[in-house]
Amino acid sequence: MMKLPLTLSPDVAAALAENRPVVALESTIITHGMPWPQNYETAKAVEGMVSDMGATPATIAVLNGVLHVGLTDEQLSQLAQAENVAKLSRADLAACLAMGGTGATTVASTMIAAALAGISVFATGGIGGVHKGAEDSFDISADLQELAQTPVTVVAAGAKAILDVPKTLEVLETLGVPVIAYGQDSFPAFWSASSPLKAPLRMDQPDQIARAHVMRAALGLPGGQLVANPIPADHEIPPAEMNPIIAEATANAAELGITGKEVTPFLLRRIYDLTGGRSLSANIALVLNNAALAARIAADMVKLR
Repeated sequence: MMKLPLTLSPDVAAALAENRPVVALESTIITHGMPWPQNYETAKAVEGMVSDMGATPATIAVLNGVLHVGLTDEQLSQLAQAENVAKLSRADLAACLAMGGTGATTVASTMIAAALAGISVFATGGIGGVHKGAEDSFDISADLQELAQTPVTVVAAGAKAILDVPKTLEVLETLGVPVIAYGQDSFPAFWSASSPLKAPLRMDQPDQIARAHVMRAALGLPGGQLVANPIPADHEIPPAEMNPIIAEATANAAELGITGKEVTPFLLRRIYDLTGGRSLSANIALVLNNAALAARIAADMVKLR
């Protein structure tokens, strides 16, 4: 049997061995989300938020054919400045490791790595989902299937608002994924705190979310949970302002024939331009907010164990 090239940072290994809370963090936000040095500064701020809340951050990436769970400052800096870094999902992860490559993890591959390492909670910005026009393109993120099969609770500000969010919720329901709005009834709309869509479940305390995660395991149910955590109100961009911008960016992508993995990065860049950078500021705020909640959930899971 081939040995898995997986390594834990000393901090993460110690925390897991001592049953202390750990929060997984993805790396595509570093390599594909924003430019240097803002990407490095944001990654450090998110790790700092997890630490401030009493948990150990575990940023995940593939470096030279090794799956790292937890990065040193030097590794984080190098990754933030690297060019042509692969964007890894379930379909690409094994190939990148086998070929000795370097890649940043998406929601799906971060969940896989977290589960392998024994980490139950993961904080991100927003999950992928059903793209607009998927009835013709069949463009549906692997994140949804991953939530259905990998036992990690994912804290996000909902699905990315550039997606067909109603269809995304329908697919999650079909796959049996619990979708939990934190502290409100409506499903958050990423840059906006609320939407007209009602979330299937609502929980108001981190320990309730932790108990639901543990109960799923006790029932023998596969998969994780999606916790939809609304962006803080003072950082949101209201839907009335954001929806026309998303529509314009989506139309631009269609005009240019952009498809597949290139759609999301293009839309995020275009929305950044159209909002004068406000979308990125909101994105950073919501990721920090999600990291704080994830740390609280991880702490409650440790107590339950």
